[in-house]
Amino acid sequence: MPALQLTRLIFPYTIIAPVKKIWREHGLGFGAGTGIVAAIVLIYAKLIHVNPTTVALTLLLGILYVSATWGLTVSIYMSALAALAFNYYFLPPYGTLTIADPQNWVALSAFLVTAITASRLAGQAREEARDAHRRRREVERLLAFTQQLLVSGNMGELLNSIPRRLVESFELQDAALYLAATNDVYRFGADVRNLDKDRLKAVMARGEPFVEAEKNLSFMPVRLGVRPVGSLGISGTMLSRQTLEAVGTLIAIAVARFSALEALGKAEAAREEDRLRTALLDSVTHELRTPLTGIKGAVTSLLTQPELTDEHRRELMSVIDEESNRLNHLIEEALEMARLDAGDIELKREPTPIAAVIESARDAMKGALAQHPVDVRLATNLPNVPLDFERIKEVLAHFLENAAKYSPPGSPIIISSEAANTNLVTSVADRGPGIEAIEQTLIFDKFYRGKDQRYSVQGTGMGLAICKAIVEAHGGKIGVTSQVGSGSVFQFSLPLAPHASEANRA
Repeated sequence: MPALQLTRLIFPYTIIAPVKKIWREHGLGFGAGTGIVAAIVLIYAKLIHVNPTTVALTLLLGILYVSATWGLTVSIYMSALAALAFNYYFLPPYGTLTIADPQNWVALSAFLVTAITASRLAGQAREEARDAHRRRREVERLLAFTQQLLVSGNMGELLNSIPRRLVESFELQDAALYLAATNDVYRFGADVRNLDKDRLKAVMARGEPFVEAEKNLSFMPVRLGVRPVGSLGISGTMLSRQTLEAVGTLIAIAVARFSALEALGKAEAAREEDRLRTALLDSVTHELRTPLTGIKGAVTSLLTQPELTDEHRRELMSVIDEESNRLNHLIEEALEMARLDAGDIELKREPTPIAAVIESARDAMKGALAQHPVDVRLATNLPNVPLDFERIKEVLAHFLENAAKYSPPGSPIIISSEAANTNLVTSVADRGPGIEAIEQTLIFDKFYRGKDQRYSVQGTGMGLAICKAIVEAHGGKIGVTSQVGSGSVFQFSLPLAPHASEANRA
């Protein structure tokens, strides 16, 4: 009969299988334990002769080392092997497994009990150290996962990124998140068939975690306080229940946080919309009423006073013409502001010398600048800048109009332009009353007007907001520098063409 069949007859499969498993898991440890015992016996039996106590302590140290390295199973095997070797080589009668002196029985028993007890304690310490390391690692991963949850920009991005970040942070195979609020499942992984929606909904409804260890599947309800708001499923790595609960709580908090932020944002947007609507109605109503009142008065005079002279009629007709132009300008500003807000602006950029734009803006504002000397200071060899001529002319014209409107008659207005790194910076300086620091941050907002001029100077507060939108559409920046009592400098920068900026740096 073959040896294999004979072995199977003597040792049934129910015995052989566990032995194979133990040997497969601890074979290296068994070999190391046997080698250590053999080395100690060889040294003390053949090379260095010492008393049995020294041998026992040395064997005990070896057992502790093996226990800390390979665990309790290997250390128990080594303890039994060391007891046999200790009896055979170091307790009389030597070379046999018998013990002549009863005291040696006590010594051998004490050695074996001490070895096994020490092995068990060392094994417990090893497991506790391993658990502590695992928990520390999970805490580190939880911290990294928490930080990742905070960088999402909106709710949709957050929900879609949570499974991916779980897989990356905890080295999982697959992850799926179900939320009752959206009734949808967000997944990430190569194979998420076991993390189906029905199982996730069942876990949420039950409110208790569910684990399939043989498939490495874990399901955990996601709770906000004590109320389940969804469920989480993972596969590939078994995490502790505490970690799963912490992950579920973090997800619920992140979802609640973004929901609150979105609600706050909508409320803030609604408040801002109401504020803008009120400001628009207030500003436009006031500005529209003035030209309409002038037109109405002139027309009434023409209709009810036929005895008016031709000169008076011409004056009234001039009033109607001027106020109509003003009314038309207000309506055009409102329409342009609406187009800019909607992003409905098309720029016709062409390389253009800024001097030509400045000259055209001066001509357009000739009437407003009649009482102000204008000084143009341009740096030499200014490169052409890609811009929409009419749009940038509109920006400069508005700067000049404001400078003339808010400066005392006779005060100079200075226009300057120079290349700075990769931009062309153009500014308009006046000798007006200046702008307080707190207002400098608000002056480019829609419908905002300075607190000292909002009732003394006509305007809607849309001009500078339009200028800002035009400059930013060119990829530039707009700003103001001012000191109360000393005037203001409004400026804007436009990016130069790449070759022009390189030449300027050179």
